[in-house]
Amino acid sequence: MGAGGRYCLLLACYLLFLLLAAAVFVGIEGPPERRLRTQLQGDLASFREAYGGCLPPGKLEGLLDAALKAEGYGISALGNVSDAENWDFPSSLFFVVSVLTTTGYGHTSPLSDGGKAFCVGYAALGLPVGLVVLAMVRGLLLPPPPSRPMAWAAARWGLGPRRAALLQAGLLGLLVVAAFLLLPALLLWGLEGDWSLLESLYFCFVSLSTIGLGDFVPGKGRHPALRGLFQLGLVCYLLLGLLAMLLALEAISQLQEVQAIVSFFSPQRPPLEEDRGDILARDELTLSIPPRPVPSLEPIPAQEAQGFPPGPGASGKG
Repeated sequence: MGAGGRYCLLLACYLLFLLLAAAVFVGIEGPPERRLRTQLQGDLASFREAYGGCLPPGKLEGLLDAALKAEGYGISALGNVSDAENWDFPSSLFFVVSVLTTTGYGHTSPLSDGGKAFCVGYAALGLPVGLVVLAMVRGLLLPPPPSRPMAWAAARWGLGPRRAALLQAGLLGLLVVAAFLLLPALLLWGLEGDWSLLESLYFCFVSLSTIGLGDFVPGKGRHPALRGLFQLGLVCYLLLGLLAMLLALEAISQLQEVQAIVSFFSPQRPPLEEDRGDILARDELTLSIPPRPVPSLEPIPAQEAQGFPPGPGASGKG
């Protein structure tokens, strides 16, 4: 099978992977959604039966619609609504970092037209700047493998460059998993009383992978001061965790095994016209240069080597 066939096979397998994942979610999440929908409809029917005479028709639906719209902007109708604001300085800083890191939890969004317009302009400018800064930091923090510690380990244990690069990528991956996935999940599990360990791991993973579904955000329902501390901690966690994640992925992508897999499935493109023209120009330049005379391999007589004219018998046999 050629390179083009392997490339098409890879695309087909990836499409099948997407379809299978969608089918799995249909089977797993469909029944709970139907149960929740049935329960909600039953609760609404019971409420109308008990208090329907006290409410004019359509008032309950209007109240629920207003509450859901406010919930979409991060304003909850449960409890004391005035306890915490979504646009104080810690919340605004958390929103800016979630936008520039493309995490985008979605639990808070701009309310005004001016805020939406500023968000678009700020993200359009901040995302390229963030990529440039990230590339500079990556070059400083991730030297080409093997780095100095890995070079010392390779010299001590007799590892080749290939195994040293593999060791460096493995250690970076373990560091990211331990320091930015397991440890923060344990902290959130202890601080958030109603979160399970799985939900804490789920939040850390969707944050580091920049998925940011927004169904779990720490600090909700807490005192405004504690909520601000949670948000500042999340800002530091996102910046450091995403940087560590990208460094680990960069180290893994530089492995020879990964490069071999990528080149195996990559289609081989024909050379472009400008590349062919450049090759022809170099060939013409090579042909236009006259060939150098090849030096004779015959031995030079001793008299000529010393600067004397050749003798009478030098041109022929004596």
